[in-house]
Amino acid sequence: MTELLPLSDAEKAAKRGRAVLAQRLAIELEEILGMEFESLQKQDLERFEQLQGRKTDLLAELTGLCPSTEELQSDPDWQGLLVAMTTCRDMHRRNAMLIERKLEAIRGTLQSLQASVSTSTVEVYDRLGQVARFTRGRGYQEA
Repeated sequence: MTELLPLSDAEKAAKRGRAVLAQRLAIELEEILGMEFESLQKQDLERFEQLQGRKTDLLAELTGLCPSTEELQSDPDWQGLLVAMTTCRDMHRRNAMLIERKLEAIRGTLQSLQASVSTSTVEVYDRLGQVARFTRGRGYQEA
């Protein structure tokens, strides 16, 4: 097993610099997630889509900066990042729940529309020129 050598001052400074940069990126990610939530509430899907590129870039940068899990959890330089990323996780979950609720509402609306279409009556003329009423028995899926 190899011995861990103590870090030089330059290595410590570089490690701290990476931790500070990662924490700044995590704070920017928090801001993006907040803007995402606002966009979802306002149903501004164009703005929501615009935010996805930067969010993906931030996650990729953070992945490249972060050390191993053991170092991340044990080194005090990285504790600020852990707190910020926990906040980001919670914000992401909140956004996902809002999206899921909106999708459920849309699905419910579609189901009610499909049900009302399948039970509606259609008035047509029969061979004798009289009005005949027919109930549609088939929905969109059966057509």
